Amino acid sequence: MPKVSDAHRDARRQQIIDAAVECFAREGFHRASMHDIIKQSRLSAGAIYGYFAGKDAIVEAIAEERHAHEAALLAKALAHEDLAEGLRAFARAYVEWLRDPRERCRRRVTVQVWAEALRSRRIAGIVQRGLAQRAAVTKAFARARRRGRLPQSLTPDAVSRFLLAALQGFILQQAWEPAVNADDFLAVVDRVIEALTAKDSPSTFCVHPVKTCER
Repeated sequence: MPKVSDAHRDARRQQIIDAAVECFAREGFHRASMHDIIKQSRLSAGAIYGYFAGKDAIVEAIAEERHAHEAALLAKALAHEDLAEGLRAFARAYVEWLRDPRERCRRRVTVQVWAEALRSRRIAGIVQRGLAQRAAVTKAFARARRRGRLPQSLTPDAVSRFLLAALQGFILQQAWEPAVNADDFLAVVDRVIEALTAKDSPSTFCVHPVKTCER
C-alpha cells in the first residue's frame, strides 16, 4: 500500500475541520453530531475518527489554528519599534481577518465555545491557552509605562484586559450583527490607543474612580 503523504493527511484533516465548522455554525455545538460532521465532510466514519476522537478534539484543533494566527499577528505587532503603531496595525489586520466570510463563520463557533467553556473544563482549557497571549501585551504595556508612555494610574494588566475585551466584544457583536461597521470600530480603537500611549499621557490623561477625562 502506498504511503499517504503529509500533504494528503493535512488536506484531509482540514476537510474535517471545515466540515465541523459548517455544522457547528449551522446547528450549534450541542445539536451538531459526529454523524452530521461525517455527512458534511463526505468522508467515512473511520476516516474522521482516524484524525479526531470526537467533537471536543475538533474544537481544540479549530482553536489551535486560530491561536496560531493570532500569535503571529501579535508577535509582528509587538516587534514594532512604536508600540502604538504596532497595536494599530494588529487591530487593522485582525479586523481585516474578520471580514473573511469563512472566518466570520468560524467566529460564530468561537462564541459558542466561549459559552461551552463555562461548563467544560477541557473547553475552558482551550480558551485559556488563547487568552495566555494577553501576557505578552501586558509586558509591552509595562515597558511603555516605565518609559512614560502609559499613565502611572493605569495598570498594564487592566489596559491589556480592556483592549482584549473590546476585540472580544466586537467579535460577539459581529456574530449578532453581520453588517456592523468595522471601519468605525477601528477608528475608535485608533483613538483609544493614541490616548493611552501618547508621550505626554501622564500630564494630559487622568483617571478618576468614577470617570476618565482629558485635561
